[in-house]
Amino acid sequence: MLWWRKRKSKSVILGAVNLALGAKAGSEMIGRFADSALAELTFLIEDGDKLKALNGMDIYPEDGIITVTRRIMPGRSFIKVNGETVTAALVKKITELLIDIHGQHDHQSLLYKSKHLEILDKYAREETADTKKRLLAAYAEYKAAAAELEKFTLDEEERSRSISFLKYETEEIDNAAVGEGEDEKVEAEYRRIINAQKIAESVDTALKLTCGDGNGGAGESVARAYSALNSAAQYDEELETLLSQLSDIDSLISDFNRELSDYAAGLMFDRGRLEAVEKRLDLINGLKSKYGATIEQINAYREAAQEKLDFYEEYDKNLEQAKSRLEAEENKVRRLCGELSALRKGAAKRLEAVITEALCDLNFEHIKFEICIKEISTLSANGQDEAEFMISLNPGEAPKPLSKVASGGELSRIMLGIKSALAVKDEIGTLIFDEIDTGISGRTAQKVSEKMAVIARAQQVICITHLPQIASMADIHFLIEKNIEGGFTKTSIKRLDEKEITDELARMLGGKEITDIVTQNARQMKALANEIKQK
Repeated sequence: MLWWRKRKSKSVILGAVNLALGAKAGSEMIGRFADSALAELTFLIEDGDKLKALNGMDIYPEDGIITVTRRIMPGRSFIKVNGETVTAALVKKITELLIDIHGQHDHQSLLYKSKHLEILDKYAREETADTKKRLLAAYAEYKAAAAELEKFTLDEEERSRSISFLKYETEEIDNAAVGEGEDEKVEAEYRRIINAQKIAESVDTALKLTCGDGNGGAGESVARAYSALNSAAQYDEELETLLSQLSDIDSLISDFNRELSDYAAGLMFDRGRLEAVEKRLDLINGLKSKYGATIEQINAYREAAQEKLDFYEEYDKNLEQAKSRLEAEENKVRRLCGELSALRKGAAKRLEAVITEALCDLNFEHIKFEICIKEISTLSANGQDEAEFMISLNPGEAPKPLSKVASGGELSRIMLGIKSALAVKDEIGTLIFDEIDTGISGRTAQKVSEKMAVIARAQQVICITHLPQIASMADIHFLIEKNIEGGFTKTSIKRLDEKEITDELARMLGGKEITDIVTQNARQMKALANEIKQK
């Protein structure tokens, strides 16, 4: 257990911790003489389950160490985990596994019944884990079945209209029988037909320019060129190669002219075909305007419409199936809720005994503590239970709800008793107590210090306190104080040695005037604390 002796400066500790964990911070945190403020937390993690959970968040501790760094600059800040920038939300998830800060007002959460069930479930975590997992999955199925049943909202008249409309849509698409890619083919044919005259004129012009029909076409010119070159080739063999190339050109032009002539012969304007193509194109475009911009989308729409049609045609049968499914899923959830409730009730009896013993150790001499579990009507993924802590502080009084009995100081001790009861099972490795001593003194303070020492055997405990009885129980002591240097306030943190620990305990016991008797009392108090911790 670590103890922090405060001299109007304890907020620097909790402030730094909360800053590192992502608390809101203004530019005043930086001060007048710096460019930024820095808060850093380092955790050593040795628990395999925690390491596995962190790995699931893509956080991989180096040698089991995680360092959370928060830097604050004017107008902005950032958080890093082991040097990697992360979101504040992720830091919250990470640190919820590792640290629990109990401030001087946090014990007020015990006034809310929802907190009581949370505490019970934390105690019973291991034995309820499997049931809770199965309940979570079953509840998801139950909600899905309920959502499915909500789809059945049509009356007979609405269903009849929906069936008629869906049949019309599916039949319209089926009757059109549009094939894949047909729209592109029809559009191409339509363009060709309506431009047939232009095509014919262009083809005719091309034939005149290339055919050798006595009109000076390209074919005739090439033939003349070949004849002239052929007569010259008998005098120079080098012209044979050129003559061969010209012969190839003549052949290509002849082939081209023949194919183009065949194409021209097949050209004709068929008004009947145009009307047929226009009608088909209008049909396809009409389907596109209703059901989708492409043939694929039209077919997808048809499949969805058919599914709806099948659903409505089998409406009564499907409705009964949906009701049966919901009933089955609800029964499964209720069965698992009952199983979880039984486990909780068994754990509650054991937790009652453990907390009662812890509260007796905290100077509640006539305590009677009970956990009342009631079934509520609402189903949830966390069961069907409501838990409430009941307590009696005086002999002869029946237990009453905690919120109606305990004072602020008593709530603080009760929370400590609960935390000590959970210490062995709690997975959080570090607890910070801020002024857990509110409203207590004397023998009660001594009991509180002993109970905190018990918690410290299983977890790291950091405590900020006014009381020497609690401070003396710590293993390590730090002093935080403010001093004025050069006209400016400076906060310092110092780890205390044995003599300094005694001096600080004496100051807490005796105030400003520290006598030899006070110092001796401080020394004895520390020695007694060491003896208690060794038991």
